[in-house]
Amino acid sequence: MGTDSASEATTGWRRWRGRLARRILPRSLLGRMLLIGFIPLLATQAISLELFYGNYLQIVSRRLSGDMATTISMTLDMLERYPSATDRKWILEDAGRRAGLVMTLREGESLERRGSNHVLGPIDEDLARDLQASVRWPTFVDWKKAHRRVVILVQTPIGVLQVIALRKRLDVAPVWLFVAWASGSALLLFLIAGLFMRNQVRAIRRLARAAELFGLGRDTVPIVPEGAQEIRKAAVAFNRMRDRINRFVEQRTTVLAGVSHDLRTPLTRLRLSLAMFPRSGMVRAEDLQPDIADMIGDIVEMEHMIEGYLSFARGEGAETPTVIRVEELFEESVAALRRVGAQASIGFVTPPDLSIIGRSNALRRVLNNVVENARHHATRIALSAERGRKQVFIYVDDNGCGVEEARRESVFRAFESGKEGGTGLGLAIARDIIHAHGGHIGLESGPLGGARVTIELPA
Repeated sequence: MGTDSASEATTGWRRWRGRLARRILPRSLLGRMLLIGFIPLLATQAISLELFYGNYLQIVSRRLSGDMATTISMTLDMLERYPSATDRKWILEDAGRRAGLVMTLREGESLERRGSNHVLGPIDEDLARDLQASVRWPTFVDWKKAHRRVVILVQTPIGVLQVIALRKRLDVAPVWLFVAWASGSALLLFLIAGLFMRNQVRAIRRLARAAELFGLGRDTVPIVPEGAQEIRKAAVAFNRMRDRINRFVEQRTTVLAGVSHDLRTPLTRLRLSLAMFPRSGMVRAEDLQPDIADMIGDIVEMEHMIEGYLSFARGEGAETPTVIRVEELFEESVAALRRVGAQASIGFVTPPDLSIIGRSNALRRVLNNVVENARHHATRIALSAERGRKQVFIYVDDNGCGVEEARRESVFRAFESGKEGGTGLGLAIARDIIHAHGGHIGLESGPLGGARVTIELPA
């Protein structure tokens, strides 16, 4: 029970966290990509600001304020040791000239307490702390009275010592300038990243739009691959899928159009045979045998054509791909050819344990259709295979008359038959299956003097 309760609590927490993330995070891919780029950039700028402000700026500020407090303390000590008016005047002028300060002693005056007079950064706190540690009399620092100057007032027993210093003597650089630079550079980089990411997302949107239109039957032109490498690969894969589907639909449409044409001939013969049957009851059975044999032949022909159409229409899409040894495929095909009296052999298979991943029954049908087509045009058939870099090549060679170069593409079309009584679907079925496996099938001249069928499949 305790384990079930803990599991339910964990599942509930994950669901709540997922809903919260969906509410907070942007829904679009562009928004999420910008967020992914903006958060690290913002964190980097914040760390840089902290390192600069917390280390370098504070160290330099403490050193500058310490030097200022030391100079004022030494001047006060000199004024206390040499109290004559002439000496005081010389001390103030000499110390001011050497330190780059303007020092004035206002005798008889008292220091008036004023409100808070802080500025951005650590310089005001550092100077106040150093003055308190170095000077034993009350002090006040006015950061805003004079433009680009700092007025330091020290209450002495004889009056108020006023020290005017340039602000750059204490301030390294305005903190707001560094903050503005960090924020501005982050915003600029964010905008540049947004422009680049927008181009990537635009390519994805075009791909999604093309897929939607293609699914609705509104065929469009092929997508121009653009954007990142992965998006380009997706666009190329979509174009290939689009071509395969269009070719598939075109082939099925051609088959449906050819069914009515091819079946019309035997149906017409059957109709004529039935019309010519004698109407009289005085007909012997042996007189009808030739007509019945002709009608049975027409029915067998129709069954053969319909079986070919169904084989072409079914395909092998529902079959699960498995690992297939090429040599086993060859042995089955060679054994079947030898049973019908054909001369068949297995050539080189490199390497000997060469295998492919595909739908077993479909690839057997491809090989059987190819060798059966070769058997009707040749007396010798040789099977061989080899492995390429990323594909496997299967060769079917024969010693027949070959195929003219002008017909090497058309023989793979439906109803292109080179023998009497054929449906012309064997090689069309083979090409359809090979394309479904992501491969290619073609014809060329073979080493045996006839044709060579080359089947290329992914390794």
